[in-house]
Amino acid sequence: MSLKRRLRSRRLTRLLVPAAVTSLTVALTAIPASAVYVPPSASATIVTANPADNTPHAKDGSMRAFAQIGNTVYAGGSFTGVKADGATSWSTANNLIAYDATTGALKTGFTPAIDGAVQTLAVSPDGKLIVGGSFGTVNGVARKNLVELDPATGATITSWVGRGDGGVVRRAIVHDNYLYIAGAFHWVNGTEHSLLARLNATTGAIDSTFQVDASGARPYDNSTELIWGLAVAPDGDTVVAVGNFTSVNGNARNQAVMIDTSGTPTVADWNTDRYVAACYSGTFPFYARDVDFSDNGDYFVIIADGGRGDAYCDATARWETADRGSNVKATWVDFTGTDSVTSVEVTGGVVYVGGHFRWQNNANGNDAQGAGGVSRYGIAALDQQNGVPLNWNPTRSPGSELPSGGTNWGPIMWELWSGPNGLFAGYDSDGLGNEYHGRMGYFSKSGGRTIAVQDAPQADSGFLYLGAGNGQVTKVSFGSGGIGTPATVSQPQLTSAKAAFALSNKLYWAKTDSTKPTGSVLNVSMLTGGTIGAPWESSGWNTSWFNAASMTGAFYLQGRMYYTTSSSNSLFYRYLTPDGSVVGCTAFTLPTTGIDWRTVRGMTWVAGKLVYGSTNGSLRSVDFDPAASTAVVGSTATVVAAPTAEATWNNPTLFFATS
Repeated sequence: MSLKRRLRSRRLTRLLVPAAVTSLTVALTAIPASAVYVPPSASATIVTANPADNTPHAKDGSMRAFAQIGNTVYAGGSFTGVKADGATSWSTANNLIAYDATTGALKTGFTPAIDGAVQTLAVSPDGKLIVGGSFGTVNGVARKNLVELDPATGATITSWVGRGDGGVVRRAIVHDNYLYIAGAFHWVNGTEHSLLARLNATTGAIDSTFQVDASGARPYDNSTELIWGLAVAPDGDTVVAVGNFTSVNGNARNQAVMIDTSGTPTVADWNTDRYVAACYSGTFPFYARDVDFSDNGDYFVIIADGGRGDAYCDATARWETADRGSNVKATWVDFTGTDSVTSVEVTGGVVYVGGHFRWQNNANGNDAQGAGGVSRYGIAALDQQNGVPLNWNPTRSPGSELPSGGTNWGPIMWELWSGPNGLFAGYDSDGLGNEYHGRMGYFSKSGGRTIAVQDAPQADSGFLYLGAGNGQVTKVSFGSGGIGTPATVSQPQLTSAKAAFALSNKLYWAKTDSTKPTGSVLNVSMLTGGTIGAPWESSGWNTSWFNAASMTGAFYLQGRMYYTTSSSNSLFYRYLTPDGSVVGCTAFTLPTTGIDWRTVRGMTWVAGKLVYGSTNGSLRSVDFDPAASTAVVGSTATVVAAPTAEATWNNPTLFFATS
């Protein structure tokens, strides 16, 4: 667990339009022809999908911020009552509580009096609790928007001189001995600072070297300057802020800015136009809502609401930290289909998102489940490599356990925060994991699992398998030493097969199936020792929206399913996440030259080469570089094998395996 996540929390207030907005005519969000290539990553660790039963409940309002010191969890927001799990009555508690991380028991000795909403929590280097928000008094004394408290009692640390005297503090992040704050303020510690400032975390004194000011609210009704989300890279050298601004230190930056903090803080040479266009006109003055870095700082993720438009509205987008320049492209974008995303947490190699959404992987939906859309009710975990939903689906539903007077579904998940041992969630309703969890919940690392990297076979040599009719394949050795002698092998489970590809220890294969709306299905079988097991239908492949049998060849490599069709002279790919076998809803086209893809019949990947059959029955091989920006395949293909009686290479069922 990285320091940047352990010592921070964030969330704030806003108005959202309902998820269903049917009275507006909107444009479909533009999707690039090809996304940025991301090489395979390390294994990920995902928390349990079963929220802990002993977490306390808040009575009303919302939970917006978390922090943890030792075995004590601090939770802040805008609420008036709290009770331990299983308790029958509410105790008065306003805006900030503490409880035991192990048992969930409330810390009755922690009794701060804060007269407004707590928006953010952080922990100082000397173990004190820093509180930011929209309040005017703390413990009966005037103290606007920023204060440091004794973590045992909640008493004010009067020697700490930080003051948010110019407006609401939305975010507070401690890194080393720096306290970064962001919000809707224009003064801090009696000095002018517009929306951003940096303090000495131990003393609260202003850091005069941090002169970075954001300004210029977007020109829409009810538009107010503010920073909504803030993140600091683990090495402390990069800060990213998102919110309602158009200029930072005189540089045009619309809703998102990167700040170089490796030396004297300056606005970095990083800019994107993906948060410039309006979403739903002026209904959302701004829509970039939150941001977080990966644990190693290689990338960050920005989430947004806003509806549809020619921008990253109602979407989650990954950005590479090292990228620089104007109009930088996102690595990948995952759209909800006109539902809000309001919180993000990147940890353990997983991108967790929360909000008022009903689906992920839903670029083809507009306030409805479109082709490829995957049901995820208010909370989801995405594959860091491609943004496709992982097999983790707690939901924000209370199931049948909603108490009398409880709120079934609220518009905002204010906070996802990774503590030392799990993921905290703060929201404005009373359900999580089909259980009652009043305004807050917790997913432990205990009971979670590891998601291993899965890919195409990486060996230099092995065997090609070629469809040879129902229940049979032609098997031939293949590698750097050339191609061997074909032999017919019985595979009784492989019937009515079309395009096929190996992925780790599984075989994905399209099959004609007249009972399906598209006349086909994508099956998955275990592939063990060269034997294809009994198939099951891929749960992530909704057969009503994609004709899998239309693929004339397919292979998987590093998060992508590449494929061809007989009707298009293009090499396509869709994202595919093995964890749950979810296939991306968007087809991307790769830049290629020299191959008529309409003639391809079966293809696979072997040791950096694209190996493919063709309508004339020959087998060819060509260099393949998925990261190339101009042409992913080599200019000249080599004939590996001519058609013979034993093997005519014109069947879409062609894959490579090591045994």
